[in-house]
Amino acid sequence: MTEKNKTLVVDPLDQAAGNGLMSRRLFLNSAIAGGATLATAGNAFAQEAVVGEGQEEWTLMPGDDLPEYGDVSRYEKGRVKRFVAPPPGLATASLSGRTPLHLLHGTITPSGLHFEVTHHGIPDIDPDRHEMVIHGMVKKPFKWNVEQLENYPTVSRQYFLECSGNTRVNWADPKPDQNFMYMTHGLVSGSEWTGVPLSTLLDECGVSPDAKWIIAEGADSGSLARSIPIDKALDDTMVAIYQNGERLRPSQGYPMRILNPGFEGNVSIKWVRSLYVTDKPVMSRFETSKYTDKLHDGKSLQFSLEMDVKSVITRPSNALSLEKRGMYEITGLAWSGRGKIAKVEVSADGGRTWAEAMLEGPIQSKMLTRFRIPWMWEGRPAILQSRAIDEFGRVQPSRKELLAARGRQAYYHYHAIHSWSINARGAVRHVFA
Repeated sequence: MTEKNKTLVVDPLDQAAGNGLMSRRLFLNSAIAGGATLATAGNAFAQEAVVGEGQEEWTLMPGDDLPEYGDVSRYEKGRVKRFVAPPPGLATASLSGRTPLHLLHGTITPSGLHFEVTHHGIPDIDPDRHEMVIHGMVKKPFKWNVEQLENYPTVSRQYFLECSGNTRVNWADPKPDQNFMYMTHGLVSGSEWTGVPLSTLLDECGVSPDAKWIIAEGADSGSLARSIPIDKALDDTMVAIYQNGERLRPSQGYPMRILNPGFEGNVSIKWVRSLYVTDKPVMSRFETSKYTDKLHDGKSLQFSLEMDVKSVITRPSNALSLEKRGMYEITGLAWSGRGKIAKVEVSADGGRTWAEAMLEGPIQSKMLTRFRIPWMWEGRPAILQSRAIDEFGRVQPSRKELLAARGRQAYYHYHAIHSWSINARGAVRHVFA
């Protein structure tokens, strides 16, 4: 058999679940991971090369000078955040810029594509005039500017950040949202954050044993404030001053912000200027009328701060139609606000059968985890789903299970299994299944 006519012979033992889901072992198979590509394994996505074709014009002249700050290629300018504006007449309402997860790989989100939500606009802060104070139930209040914080021992950690309103369009919509993943999942990102553990600063101030909460307040025009449990503040909360190796960007809280790993994003106060140690929460607008979870009986649950276990397939998605039959890689992201992802299962038949995906390490606590699994698409209709399980045994629920537990009046913390439908022509759509 010639190389041109070589096709993949699928061993039935490599089929891990229904409708073409293959074993993770195929990623380690020498015929694919070694000399041959997926193209020679039945895909034919590669094009046959013709040796000796003419030179491209960019090889015939000198290139541009080096820029002071690197930018993306002009051919990648479409890979940007999508902004969702407030309704007309509500100029002070929140504005969100959403991460294009379907265009990215790995787990680190470029700083320029990290999602952002602002409720009162982005302040233009002079770092030489900005200070953060810790006061209240402490032996001695102290204040710091960003230069003083840099003199403390810092830590660098990779964490996801997610708005609790991420995927909220799926709560009550009678029809699945058909926008690209900007709208359904674009309010989650992953970064390396560098800063000073808040516990270090609290120890220096001397916190009262009767303290139960810390009220964090930002320097934006609305003085956005949220209450942080003291146990969280003494655990892994940090005052972040760097993101992905460089100083925070203005939309991410420059020159300093609070970062509460695994908690809903609104609690990670940007442009932080005050940390007030107290024995009770502040009951601010953003933890009474906002960021509370409506229940079946009309009551609301407050301080449901920890993000749930969650996952989503980023490729294939409704931004990509399948061109032809053959082997594809199903890949996506999983995360949990409590700790590490232990397992991700994938289904190609709407949840009737499941296969375990390969997790790409290192697997870190409260950070995005990339999963992958090979899939042989034979041109039949399929429904792709992913289901995450974290190290504490929490399992991502089906949409039916979540609605039964929470009802349709909820707004925050939607984390049900997401479904992509693929028809016989390869077109991909978001469905409720």
